[in-house]
Amino acid sequence: MDNAATTPVLKEAFDIMQEYFMVQYANPSSAYDFAQKAKTAVDTARKQAADLIGAEKDEIYFTSGGSEADNWAIKGAADLLRGKRNKIVTTPVEHHAVLNTVKFLEKHGFDVEYIPVNNKGVVDLHQAEKIIDNSTAIVSVMLANNETGAVQGVKEIAYMAHNKGALFHTDAVQAAGHIKIDVGDIKCDMLSASGHKFGAPKGIGFLYKKNGIEISNLIHGGSQENGLRAGTENVPYIAALGAACSFAVNNMEEEISKTKKLRDFFEDMVLNTIPDCVLNGPKEGRLCGTSNISFLGLSGAGIVSALSSKGICVSSQSACASKSGSLSYVLKAMDLNDSVIRGAVRFTVSGRNTKDELIYAAKTLEKIVKTLRSF
Repeated sequence: MDNAATTPVLKEAFDIMQEYFMVQYANPSSAYDFAQKAKTAVDTARKQAADLIGAEKDEIYFTSGGSEADNWAIKGAADLLRGKRNKIVTTPVEHHAVLNTVKFLEKHGFDVEYIPVNNKGVVDLHQAEKIIDNSTAIVSVMLANNETGAVQGVKEIAYMAHNKGALFHTDAVQAAGHIKIDVGDIKCDMLSASGHKFGAPKGIGFLYKKNGIEISNLIHGGSQENGLRAGTENVPYIAALGAACSFAVNNMEEEISKTKKLRDFFEDMVLNTIPDCVLNGPKEGRLCGTSNISFLGLSGAGIVSALSSKGICVSSQSACASKSGSLSYVLKAMDLNDSVIRGAVRFTVSGRNTKDELIYAAKTLEKIVKTLRSF
């Protein structure tokens, strides 16, 4: 029940990955006929990734994952705009891949401003309009939050950014493969995605960069990725990513409906049977699998540990932040009180979960909370 942290590789993705590891193992840049199947696999996956978000295939650049894509988008744009526009705008609830990137740029001469969120974790659009101005180089706002699942008004924020001549980037790592995305509708200039969040292996993702938008090279070298990210393509993982994108496109509506029913079933059980617990984030307008629930007076980390001992995998915050031991910065930014933040647990179900699993999880959770509160 921690599918926001990662997902298992789909059989469709694993099967095609094996072929390009062991049979069609050629370098796609080679000139001989044996390399053509590898080259075709990369081209096919590029089109499949584009179809996932409504882009053109030559707007897709393969990366090692979401963090690389976030870094490249923001640093790459800032590098070319340095001296012309020196402000970067983001939010305090972004993934660390964005937050630490803008902190790095702040040390190198850029001004950074953060658009506040309300107590549901949703970006304040009125404040966004005030903060984004003619000195802004790039605005980066995530499509959906990794802790609360809150879906942000990125279309409106993209319009504000463009109205002031700034670029707009969205981190869609949690959203891609799970909600319908149309970059033409959002009108974003760049978008980041990570394959292991929707059935591809860890270590592969992509950056969407709208045609005509310029950013600096990530890696200098050969001509791969239109000359912007040199290095021999990871064909097996790229092919697997393409297969996962295709699966998501073909099964999205069914998966969303199934996952939301399972999440609501589990969430209702917990909220109706366990006293002194509250839902964090919006009731509506969130990812279909996410429930962030606080158990007042308890430690979320303690609940996570107790559930783990019973074979139930959940988290107290995002996987990238959980090792720090600190309270969730996302919930802090929502101005929730410390008791709520300290007691928070993130449950993220998927269509692979069963009702029996969720009943077991909810009943086990009820027992754990009752035991912990008895001390």
